[in-house]
Amino acid sequence: MMWLSILAGAACGVLSGFGIGGGSLLMVYMTALLHMEQRTAQAINLLFFLPTAAASLIFHVKGRQVQWRATIPAVLAGLVAAAGSAWAATMLDAALLRRIFGVFLLFVGVSELLKKPSKPDQRQQKAK
Repeated sequence: MMWLSILAGAACGVLSGFGIGGGSLLMVYMTALLHMEQRTAQAINLLFFLPTAAASLIFHVKGRQVQWRATIPAVLAGLVAAAGSAWAATMLDAALLRRIFGVFLLFVGVSELLKKPSKPDQRQQKAK
């Protein structure tokens, strides 16, 4: 089971680097397959996110994929949301927290399925 966890962590790390909800997949793995309590899985997920986010940021900056004007408001909003969510997670019943997370995942999945493809930006058009 340890090798499966190592493989799951590595796969989720790679997916996170590409911006594909690897942390959400890791949460599902830990709660559904390892039967871990959700608060513990969330804490591990937050720790997991830090190095993968740092690594992907380095590659995105090198590839000139970061829109710096949007960075500060996004960071500030993320800090507020993370603090509020962490506080709420400590106050909510674990079963309710699981249901909220499930509804969130369904909402994100449906949103992704219904999303129209975006137009390539000008840098991608010039590269062709």
